[in-house]
Amino acid sequence: MKKKKNPAPRAAGILGVGLDNDDGHKRITTGEKFVLVGGSAETHGRMTETVVKTFEELKARGKELHQVEPRELADIVHKSTPA
Repeated sequence: MKKKKNPAPRAAGILGVGLDNDDGHKRITTGEKFVLVGGSAETHGRMTETVVKTFEELKARGKELHQVEPRELADIVHKSTPA
C-alpha cells in the first residue's frame, strides 16, 4: 500500500466587503491573508478591527487560517467583532 504524502496547505484568506458606502470614497485595506473593500468609514473600521482581532486569536490558539474549520473561524470572527 502506498503511503500518502502530506497534502500541501490549503490557500486561505479573508475577504471583507462593505456595502454601505454613500460618500464615494474608495476604501481598501490589505494584509498578508486578507482584503477589505468598501463600506462607510465606520463599517470599514469595524471590518479592520475584526480581522486584526481574528488573526490575534488564531495566533493565540497556535493556528493558521488554513488550519481552522469554517465553524471555528465563524466563532472566532463573531467573538472578534466589536460591539
